[in-house]
Amino acid sequence: MAEDAARPLRADARRNRDQILAAAKRVFGAQGPDVPMEEIARQAGVGTGTLYRRFPDRTSLILAVAHDSFAKVLAEAQAAVAEERSAWNALVRVVRTSRELQVSVHLTILSASASHAALVDPEVTRFQRELLGLLDEVVHAAQREGTLRPDVGTGDVAALLSLLLRPLGALPSIESWQISERAMALLLDSLRTPSRSSLPGEPLTLHNLKPGLTADP
Repeated sequence: MAEDAARPLRADARRNRDQILAAAKRVFGAQGPDVPMEEIARQAGVGTGTLYRRFPDRTSLILAVAHDSFAKVLAEAQAAVAEERSAWNALVRVVRTSRELQVSVHLTILSASASHAALVDPEVTRFQRELLGLLDEVVHAAQREGTLRPDVGTGDVAALLSLLLRPLGALPSIESWQISERAMALLLDSLRTPSRSSLPGEPLTLHNLKPGLTADP
């Protein structure tokens, strides 16, 4: 049986769980969804029995990684809204912290079972709904203060983020993180006023997005 999320964990059990999730993010991010579970246990510094008590199969571990990533992004987004004096600065923080979701997005793209599990998982759905709702608030607030171009919608921003979170092949002489940093900077520059070009069609809203962790724009 998987761990009961509603039951508080002992300090040692929580430490083991945190170590497993951190190792899973590293290993999944570097090697993909098919890496042996034993390798994740080894890098987490726990026995395979401990890993399987916490996460009885690969899908449950992938979902736990997604839940942990979403929770961190949502908490940071809420902090950004509460702490930043301008809506634009809050939007920048939300956009940048969204990279925490990159491993989960890659896993759902590379694994059909992970993609299906994320699509039907109520916790993933809840996190997505709350995060998109907060993004919608920040987008409209930035437009009201005149820092975000008025001809884009929350759907446009979410679609661009979805593209940036997908696997990105690096050029031989450039690290992938450098490409990601430049792409993120270009994204933010394209969203800020004054706009330098007109956009075709109408702004995309949240209603234009397909459901799911890997929804296509």
